[in-house]
Formats: sequence, structure tokens, C-alpha cells
Amino acid sequence: MSDKEIMEALRHRIRELEEKVEALRISRRVLMNLVDALERERKEQVQKLQMMNERLQRDNCRYAKAIMYRNVRITELESKAQPREKECRSPSS
Repeated sequence: MSDKEIMEALRHRIRELEEKVEALRISRRVLMNLVDALERERKEQVQKLQMMNERLQRDNCRYAKAIMYRNVRITELESKAQPREKECRSPSS
């Protein structure tokens, strides 16, 4: 193999390697864009779930307060009804 052929083969190999490097750069950009998109999507989903969790906690608190209020009201009504029941049951002779 002559020096000229060796030089031409090396130039060809350099061009191949440069093309591969460029392809790798493009692949890296594509992958980084995908990673960025996935990260944004994950952050949006976490934020959405946090908001949903807060709403559910508020609703749960409101529901618990309503139950407590109704329980107190039932207790009050039962305590008012008990003396009347005793009066109705006692014999009036």
C-alpha cells in the first residue's frame, strides 16, 4: 500500500468517524429533549396530584365537621327527648 492510499484510507476513516460523532450529537439532543419532556410531564403530574390531595383533604375535613355537627345535634335531640319519654311513661294517677 502506498502512502497516498494510506492517506486516502485514513481520510475516509476520519469522515466516517466525524459522521458517527454528528449522529451521536443528534441522538444526544433527541434523548435530552425526551428527558426534558418526561421531567416536565412528571412535574405536572406531581403538581396535579398534590392539588388533588389538598382538595381531598379539605373535602374530608368539611365532611368530618359536618358529621361532628350532626352527631352533636343528634345527641342534643336525644337528651331533649329523654325527659319527655320519662314524662310520658310515668303513670298519672
